[in-house]
Amino acid sequence: MSQTTIPETSQEASDSSTIDFRADGAAILHELVTLRRELHADPEIGTNLPRTQRRLLNALEGLPLEITLGERLTSIVAVLRGELPGPTVLLRGDMDGLPVTEKTGLPYRSENGAMHACGHDLHMAGLVGAARLLSAHRSQIPGNVIFMFQPGEEVLLGAKMMIDEGLLTAAGDIPVAAYGLHVAPGPFGNFALSAGTATAGSTRISITIHGKGGHGSRPHEAVDPVPILAETILALQSLVTRQLDAQDPVVLTLTVLEAGTTGNVIPDTATARGTLRNLSDQALTKAKDKIARLVPAIAEAHGASAEIEMTEGCPVLVNSTELTDQSESVLSTAFGANRVTRKDTTSVMGSEDFSFVAQKVPASFFRLLVSPADLDPSETNYNHSPLVRFDDAILGDHAAALAGLALNRLQQG
Repeated sequence: MSQTTIPETSQEASDSSTIDFRADGAAILHELVTLRRELHADPEIGTNLPRTQRRLLNALEGLPLEITLGERLTSIVAVLRGELPGPTVLLRGDMDGLPVTEKTGLPYRSENGAMHACGHDLHMAGLVGAARLLSAHRSQIPGNVIFMFQPGEEVLLGAKMMIDEGLLTAAGDIPVAAYGLHVAPGPFGNFALSAGTATAGSTRISITIHGKGGHGSRPHEAVDPVPILAETILALQSLVTRQLDAQDPVVLTLTVLEAGTTGNVIPDTATARGTLRNLSDQALTKAKDKIARLVPAIAEAHGASAEIEMTEGCPVLVNSTELTDQSESVLSTAFGANRVTRKDTTSVMGSEDFSFVAQKVPASFFRLLVSPADLDPSETNYNHSPLVRFDDAILGDHAAALAGLALNRLQQG
């Protein structure tokens, strides 16, 4: 287990409470670390994660939970019914990895060509921990807790699929609050909160230039789609930086280029695919309109035609101000105000399909910073890197944070 030291809590955090979830979390830390490392060593990608689902079911076995498995995806919805009457809250952890070959050199590294490079292995272990902590105090819980174990976050499909399969009515009534956290590099043990717009919406984009194929030595007899696509890509970068408001940002990133099969044949088509990120509906509408006019115009100028597909992946994630206020108070009391930062003007241009839940339920989605202490902050790799490392010594506090937030909201009725 990592030797990172949890920051000392302030006097504010030492006040006694009815339930000491931090102590409870510390008591099961070793088991959570073991689970996390098993999950880390065997990641799966997409919406079909049978081995991951089985490990989680084994970890939840024996707890007083009503468990429902997904039909179109390997999700788990586990409902804990408290022994006192009250509302319902939801806690979420995502399950899928990425098609990234791990290069960390860790003894429990993945060797199957996929990697938990975004920390979802910690998210799962932390949520299992929260289920254990809350189950142990079932007699003191006024209401219900839905534990949402979600595949397919990286492809922005899983949350909506789970909602379509009845996630939000799993306990009977719609949750009054939903909580999720995401680990990220940064000072170990710090919580980063924000109200309002928290993460960007994501739209998948595909651009295909249709030209006329021919011999590589006679481009004048063909309509080569490759340079037309290259010109289009550069023009799109200028469009984003010169025609859209920098204070309402849009990020367009084209990551996949496909054209041709051999060096001496000009192909008929060339395709680019990627994502368009936005922080407001207005910015997205404006960007889509300008792209739809610019791309065909460039193609037509060269005697070609263009086909554009833009498919919404997920909306902007908007945090409830009231719930963020409550989260800030709960986390500051439990862990010390020195471990909690809040910047309501800070948005992340990455996307998060927990936004589908936040569209229907007041939500508080925040980050938990977990870089190992031996890493130089200036050399820390970010999520999705094959070298990124997260310190699982945080898992006791991770579980305690989720459990504490859930109980606090339930106690408000």
